[in-house]
Amino acid sequence: MRADRLVAATLYLQRRGRVTAAELAEHLEVSLATARRDLEALGAAGIPVYPQPGRRGGWQLVGGARTDLSGLSEPEVRALFLALGGLDGGAPAAGTALAKLVRALPEPFRDVAEVASSARRRDPSGWERPADEPPALLARLEDTVLRRRACEIGYRRRGSAGVRHVEVEPWRLLEKAGVVYLLAGTARGPRTYRVDRVVALMPLDRTIERPDDGELDRIWEETSDVVRAARTDVTARVRADPAALRVLADLFGSAFTPTEVEDEAVVAAHTERGLAEQLAGWGGRVRVLDAPGVVAELRAIGAELLAAYDDATTA
Repeated sequence: MRADRLVAATLYLQRRGRVTAAELAEHLEVSLATARRDLEALGAAGIPVYPQPGRRGGWQLVGGARTDLSGLSEPEVRALFLALGGLDGGAPAAGTALAKLVRALPEPFRDVAEVASSARRRDPSGWERPADEPPALLARLEDTVLRRRACEIGYRRRGSAGVRHVEVEPWRLLEKAGVVYLLAGTARGPRTYRVDRVVALMPLDRTIERPDDGELDRIWEETSDVVRAARTDVTARVRADPAALRVLADLFGSAFTPTEVEDEAVVAAHTERGLAEQLAGWGGRVRVLDAPGVVAELRAIGAELLAAYDDATTA
């Protein structure tokens, strides 16, 4: 759901009190299905909207109709601006709209709205597969970011049974291809933590100073470059039909680079085997052109499959 539609839908609900999906679709000039998805997305974002069935039913905000942003409670302000800040990845137009909305709030709520609007970001390209469930401590980490509170986290590295405890200054939460990360300051400099590996959290009695939004964007970009380089040691130029290339672009994210040649692209992974495993399922639709090691791994995978299913009696 786009941030501008989220704002428009929220304000329309506040003004009208109760609306049907058809009314919202007409107001936003979108399809009925899109309007229904938008209403469901509002609830998923934490905004207290609920459906009421029946002939005179519809969707409305908990607490009844309101005429402007001055009717929002603090929890609603937090939910709205957290959702808005995370939708458009810091796009300039969205930032301008958020600034205007902050100024429309009552004075006591402006500070929490400003922090919440930049407390989450979404980066569409991925490093890892998303978690199956939302991270258990996500809500508590959001609270420490909003309150500018230092905290101690217990963090379990990938493939490790042990838990490392570290004191951090939580700056921002970022979503990258379905995985939520915490960008934080530490005694050793900026660090990034995958939130679903945070197993313990203890807020500390210390207020932090967050870098400004531009500095946080710069730190995240540098972090992304480092992680991307660490995860893309192997590259291969591939040829595929346009439909397959579109799917590969989503699958590989920042590790996918189109070339000037039609129907060709360069993909990358940490190992030749890992890259081959991601391409093997495409069969003949994707052809590796210039990476002998990846081709050798694809042949090995093919031989393993032939051996595994060579027995005609296999069920």
